[in-house]
Amino acid sequence: MARLAIQVLAISRRHAVPKIQSAWFAQAPEFERWDRGGGNVHRLARVDPSVVVEISGVVHAGATIGITWCCKTVRLEIFAPSIAVFAWDKMELRVKIGNSVEIGANSSIDRGSWRDTVIGDNTKLDNLVQIGHNVVIGCDCMICGQVGIAGSCTLGDNVVLGGQAGVADHIEIASKVRIAAKSGVTSNITEPGDYAGFPAVPVKQWRESVVASRRLCDKHPK
Repeated sequence: MARLAIQVLAISRRHAVPKIQSAWFAQAPEFERWDRGGGNVHRLARVDPSVVVEISGVVHAGATIGITWCCKTVRLEIFAPSIAVFAWDKMELRVKIGNSVEIGANSSIDRGSWRDTVIGDNTKLDNLVQIGHNVVIGCDCMICGQVGIAGSCTLGDNVVLGGQAGVADHIEIASKVRIAAKSGVTSNITEPGDYAGFPAVPVKQWRESVVASRRLCDKHPK
């Protein structure tokens, strides 16, 4: 891949941030310029027409974003033992992807039901990432491979989720939080810092618990 030029532009009210030029993607035959926002979408990606991909946003092959028929409300009807029928409603809101966002292959982003699903400027999504409906992700975040974020979560700016980390629904994560790989976030995180484990706790507390459990095993071998 040709080396991409880096250019600093003021793209928000707060500060100037680096922006990757989209010239290479615009020239690549497998990418198409998206009508709503001017971003670049791979021909093998599935993107709903209502989705907004801003300039310098990149959606890679296999990604699925806001396909029209998604679950807004589910009504469970029981007709007989072990038989259930789900009634699906059409979602009415959108997915909005900010400037200089990258979405890896085979990632899926659900469109919103009561608010738009939003991916903030300069956020990077790795491959095989699942973003639930109504999720709002801030700017300059990094979401590593195989991460799952359940519906209606809110992430601040500069949040990092390590590989295979999971976030339960309706969780709020403050800015400048880093979640270690394979961790599970089950409650709100209000203070910046590093967190690990399941459920996720401050990394110092997690390390102490790991050490304590190993010492306990050493004292009581099988």
